Amino acid sequence: MASDLSGRFLDRATPPHIFTLILLAAIGAMNMAIFLPSLPAMAVYFDTSYEIIQLAVSLYLLVTGVLQLVIGPLADHFGRRPVMLWSLVIFIASTLGCLFAPNIEIFMACRMIQAAVATGMVLSRAVVRDMYPTNEAASMIGYVTGAMALVPMIAPMIGGAIEVGFGWRGSFWVLAISGVLVLAVTWKDMGETNPGSGASFRNQLRDTPELFRSQRFWGYVFAAAFASGSFFAFLGGAPFVATEVYGLSAFWAGVGFGAPATGYMIGSLMSGRFAARAGVNRMVLTGTLITATGNGVGTILHLLGHGSAYVFFLACTTIGLGNGLVVPNASAGMLSVRPHLAGTASGVGSAAMIGGGSLLSMLAGVVLTNGGGALSLLTLMLTTSLLANVAILFVIRRTAFMGDDPSSEARSR
Repeated sequence: MASDLSGRFLDRATPPHIFTLILLAAIGAMNMAIFLPSLPAMAVYFDTSYEIIQLAVSLYLLVTGVLQLVIGPLADHFGRRPVMLWSLVIFIASTLGCLFAPNIEIFMACRMIQAAVATGMVLSRAVVRDMYPTNEAASMIGYVTGAMALVPMIAPMIGGAIEVGFGWRGSFWVLAISGVLVLAVTWKDMGETNPGSGASFRNQLRDTPELFRSQRFWGYVFAAAFASGSFFAFLGGAPFVATEVYGLSAFWAGVGFGAPATGYMIGSLMSGRFAARAGVNRMVLTGTLITATGNGVGTILHLLGHGSAYVFFLACTTIGLGNGLVVPNASAGMLSVRPHLAGTASGVGSAAMIGGGSLLSMLAGVVLTNGGGALSLLTLMLTTSLLANVAILFVIRRTAFMGDDPSSEARSR
């Protein structure tokens, strides 16, 4: 299948169309964000505190990170298509469970099971790597992640409108209906790109250290994790900076929060346009340099007494732009190190980004609530972007030492 790259739409005898892969990634992103405006109303309905209902976000992210460690090996063993289809079925069933949950305990249990839809974010990238060589895969992943950046921006706005008209259940009905539609498209369009090894999980576990011993793999993983960590630190600290430091209204704070997402979408589209020609390592290096430069300039201006909301959010725009170059290209790089373990590599990489990002988000909150301001947050983001730069420079050095043949790594570790 990997040799046939035409991908006719709604023809499962060919590889999946890029539109289908975008849908699979987007529904996972939408599931994280669409119901956020409904959290206060949900807390009232279930007669619980906001802190408890907010676990529907933070605990969900934790489950998503853990689940992505399992999705990859399952897809490498059974194939992409059956794992994706069953994950969507589980997602639809658990969404209906959320809709009809009689109490907060059952709602939370169903909400955690909803994390099965994260399969789309993992396998959409693994499928691209099945179909294309590394540089072309980076271009296609750029288009997929560009859509993933757009959905979280617009999903809360859609969810807010639905909340006003239909209450908190409206967003979950939209998720359930979307799940059915995406399942139908996936059933008709998603041809198998990796039939699965058929090997036992014991044999898979035996092969996995081959991936984990790869220094280039971990270089790509850390480059992506530290780069995205800057963005997660922004998410954890920017609300405090916007309201408590600069006194912005909710409207202008929302505009500021959209700055990195806008940059990310531009960067992802640039990846789609130029990665095939420039190569993944050069694109990742460019992205880390853009992020480090933007954060560095913002930090220096604040140190010189010229800090402002404009300076802060303009500096943070470079986080999104840099991540749009780093994430799809680093993802393609980590999947290319051991192509026969692409599903596992995608899952580990995603788990590292989400897990590391969650820790940095919490660290940003701790730093700011203990007297830090915009300068402290910029310094934290600058540090993580510099670490991402170190990681990709290590990969470039290893690549130059090994040559282009990934198999040479085992001989030259």
